[in-house]
Amino acid sequence: MKLTSCQNAAMNLLKGTDNVFLTGQAGTGKSFLIERFRRETTLRYPVLASTGAAAVIVGGRTFHSYFGLGILEGGPAATINKAIRNSKVRKRLNAADGIILDEVSMIPGVALATAEAIARHVRDRDVPWGGLRVIAVGDFYQLPPISRDRTAERDWAFKSPIWQASQFIPSILDTVMRTSDPDFLEVLNRVRVGQCDALVTDFLNSRDIVPPEDMDLTRLFPFRETTELHNLERLGALKGKEVSFPTIYTGPDNFVAMLRNSAPIPQALRIKPDALVMLRHNDPKGRWVNGSTGYVRKISTSVLHIELLDGFTIELEPLSFEMLDADGKRVASATNFPITLAYAATIHKAQGATLTRMHVDLKNLWEPGQAYVALSRVRRGGDMFINGWNPRSIRTDSAVTRFEQALRNQ
Repeated sequence: MKLTSCQNAAMNLLKGTDNVFLTGQAGTGKSFLIERFRRETTLRYPVLASTGAAAVIVGGRTFHSYFGLGILEGGPAATINKAIRNSKVRKRLNAADGIILDEVSMIPGVALATAEAIARHVRDRDVPWGGLRVIAVGDFYQLPPISRDRTAERDWAFKSPIWQASQFIPSILDTVMRTSDPDFLEVLNRVRVGQCDALVTDFLNSRDIVPPEDMDLTRLFPFRETTELHNLERLGALKGKEVSFPTIYTGPDNFVAMLRNSAPIPQALRIKPDALVMLRHNDPKGRWVNGSTGYVRKISTSVLHIELLDGFTIELEPLSFEMLDADGKRVASATNFPITLAYAATIHKAQGATLTRMHVDLKNLWEPGQAYVALSRVRRGGDMFINGWNPRSIRTDSAVTRFEQALRNQ
């Protein structure tokens, strides 16, 4: 696949030796570029994800486990002292040439600073990260770091002194690959920065319509409970016999328990003929992407025949999703057909996916960037229907706006 000019520039930076911050809007190819870089490099760059679910999808490990952070029990100082005495932490930090921090927007500043101190102590070099090269990937306009206190000021990674000390060279991807609809792209650009002007208002109002009765599409909800209920209600309304495929787990009980919560597939896949389903991984041959939807047309124990909404039928076999430990070794796996029911999904679970068509509720969002993540899941504005919206849901954090502006000036 030919790279865009901004992707070419980014690849040249990735192949260098500087710390890099790779950023850009949804659909600009950040994940694609990192995958390509990792295929082409001979150096050791483990991918560290901000959450367990993200780690399973990208085939990586979690940031917290790799650095031995745990839940930072006892505070940063106690966490550092414990981690630097851990022989496994020492071994992997000294063996790596660099690290890739995926979805860095969701990593709190305190965790970033603690990890950097651990790397500096372990590698015994008084330079940022102990000389370990860092490639940070993500978009701070998307989902923020997880916090139990919604009223507290957000602990963005870029606020940490370690971010400045790391001297990241910014690489901004500006060419959106997911959509070729210029009017829709302009709306997304404004929603991304928290603008709710006349253009955005007119567009959202124009799509605040009921979809045709005969059109199956994916509903996006803020909450998991609403999502699961809607999926099962729609499945129950279908004629035909329900078939259940239990997911097969391997590994120690403690890792299997974590994988059950992290894998993109359910503990038991319940489907019927003609059920609308979503593919939950990218096809290596490019025939579908994570988020592609279609109808189950034929069911057997070893293969599903799925008619994708773009017209062609695929034969889908079971696939294993793996959980890696902090050393990159497989500790658990979950095997089933790589699909979920596609009548509904949560906004968080849809991040990174490209949906064929969707119906989204934008009335009661609470996170900055949530509306942007939801709206940017489809390729064209005409593929989206809105079930009500609220201007208060179109929001961003002013700290992110200032950071982004400084980044572009740099």
